[in-house]
Amino acid sequence: MNAVLVVDDDRTQQLIISKILKRIGLNVIIASNGVEALEQVYNNSPSLIILDLNIPGMNGTEVCEQLKADEKTQKLPVVVYSGQEREFDNYWGKSKCADAYLSKVCHPQALIDTVLKLLCFSACCCVG
Repeated sequence: MNAVLVVDDDRTQQLIISKILKRIGLNVIIASNGVEALEQVYNNSPSLIILDLNIPGMNGTEVCEQLKADEKTQKLPVVVYSGQEREFDNYWGKSKCADAYLSKVCHPQALIDTVLKLLCFSACCCVG
């Protein structure tokens, strides 16, 4: 079963995202800051990361850039899941290193669709 790493310092957001992902049969790993996120990636090898940009220690930007610069993790799908709704943030999230960008105010189905699409693409399991 695929594991998804949820990186957010807001406990409520962690619980909401975890509940959504568990409902579709995914295991969830939690990290509350950037350093912990990298530790979880290297210790648990998640299949995908849902990453808030505004996290303590090492921010989401730095985490994403470090993952994409490392040959071992560069293909790991990253979904930036941010409370920032400005168009610049949407452009930044897609252009820098994320594989997808979602606002935290998106409908839960948008999160599910994005996660399943990226998991399927990264595993090369989809037909058609």
